[in-house]
Amino acid sequence: MKRSPRRENGMRGAGVEMGKGGTERKMADHSENNMKTERKGKTCIIVGAGTLSVPDIPVQSGDFVIAADGGYAYCRRLGVEPDLILGDFDSLDEENRRHVEAVRQERPDRVQLLPVMKDDTDMLAAMKEGLKRGFRSFDIYAAAQGKRLSHTIANIQCLNYLKEHGASGRLIEAEEEVFLLRNETVTFDREERGFLSLFSLGDRAEGVTIRNMKYLLNEAVVDNAFPVGVSNEFIGEAGSVTVKNGTLLVIVERPLPYSA
Repeated sequence: MKRSPRRENGMRGAGVEMGKGGTERKMADHSENNMKTERKGKTCIIVGAGTLSVPDIPVQSGDFVIAADGGYAYCRRLGVEPDLILGDFDSLDEENRRHVEAVRQERPDRVQLLPVMKDDTDMLAAMKEGLKRGFRSFDIYAAAQGKRLSHTIANIQCLNYLKEHGASGRLIEAEEEVFLLRNETVTFDREERGFLSLFSLGDRAEGVTIRNMKYLLNEAVVDNAFPVGVSNEFIGEAGSVTVKNGTLLVIVERPLPYSA
């Protein structure tokens, strides 16, 4: 599993390690009281219906796994048992639909059927379920790559939805990790390798500082009309990116031998 950057929020001044290790898991407590409690240190893992590029999905005890529509087929393939299966299931084949129906008959609380015609995408609906259960950290698989660019952009907007609701998420692929920074700092270990790209998600992001990377910035303004932040490189030092006012889309591209 790839290493993960640490984030530091200027209001709290503390780094939060976002990486997950180990494979032990247990079924989540779905009680009403537990759903209202913030799950500190635990992660809501969402498996989407895009192209799955990772060989496994690490799950720790206390994490909550949601299979969003066609993501259920990936969960079956990798031997990951979802705590919740939701979607309109238009991207599932007949065999997997039968499996979902069998789960629904045995445990109706674990399957949520959504209408085909709706405002929320299946991914956004899954994120809302995670937020409802108190999760503030989201790892999302099979959501950054696929045949439809529109779905990738929609999933990036869903990351912004999490930010708006006091949570953070990352789209995880075998060689890529995508997340947002808003008025905060992210730090990277010196062992990090590959490329780092930054894009302003709004009109402009102010006070952008990049330290200990190939290309540096100091209190710069990054706007959405000039891709000055594309294809920076890690150089074997502990690096960091800070944005004081605004939201940055961050894409970390790692070579496969490093991210495996």
